[in-house]
Amino acid sequence: MITEPLTDIEAWVNFFDAAELPVLRHTVHELDQFREDLDRVNARVLAGVILRDPLMTLRVLGYIESHRRQRQTTDITTIERALMMIGIEPFFRDFQDLPLVEDQLKPHPKALLGLLKVMARARKAAHWAREWAISRHDLDVDEITVAALLHDFTEILMWCFAPALAIKARESQLHDRSLRSLDVQTEIYGISPDALKSALATTLHLPALLSTLMANENSENARVKNVKLAINLARHAANGWDDAALPDDFRAIEELIHIGHDHLLQKLGLDLETLPASLRAVPATDASDNPSADQPQ
Repeated sequence: MITEPLTDIEAWVNFFDAAELPVLRHTVHELDQFREDLDRVNARVLAGVILRDPLMTLRVLGYIESHRRQRQTTDITTIERALMMIGIEPFFRDFQDLPLVEDQLKPHPKALLGLLKVMARARKAAHWAREWAISRHDLDVDEITVAALLHDFTEILMWCFAPALAIKARESQLHDRSLRSLDVQTEIYGISPDALKSALATTLHLPALLSTLMANENSENARVKNVKLAINLARHAANGWDDAALPDDFRAIEELIHIGHDHLLQKLGLDLETLPASLRAVPATDASDNPSADQPQ
């Protein structure tokens, strides 16, 4: 476990490159159940299990890239396609006896709770990003889903391998909610999380397209914006529906998918009666509820 910030970004990258990523106990349990009856397993069902665990998703994408065939000229950017390339039986052969998150963080129960919350936030972001990508008629919804799920994978790795530092960063934000998470993490980890994410994406063999979708650059690109807005909403909503950033999030989402404010709240499953007044009001936007306004992006 890392207890103090490492000297530079190269040291962090070298550490994570040598580390074996643990996965959730629930993931291993579900895979073991399928392992006993391979006849009922297909790539789509298996992908559904993997995509509930960002760490397992990282392992599968890293595996497929490191085993790239010479004749393979395109990146594999979704879990289902990765599984089709690997094969069901080879997958179960090569993904067994996996280390568990719960074992690794057993001495750090506070960090385990923090990690599970970040993973839940990632799943929520992936769900929203997928829904909006469908509304936008995105050409590959699964790519958007994976990019949103893994957008904050460096934060997940910190909870796994630098729990004391991750707890310190989280407690700093809880003490002062006006602090930006990026600023807090940069100060405590001694490096920019975005810079580390970019470096690790190469080291962990993530496909270039996913790295592009997860980057904050090209934020005007509709696909990148789709991912980023889902991340923002999940992060701000985790602070409570009274978070001051939410009205701006809602306006941007409504503009992206051409949807009215009340319709968006309905799709998010929010109860108007219990929302703060700032969220019940219709923000100024040119969006409409007219589905015909949607255009493929």
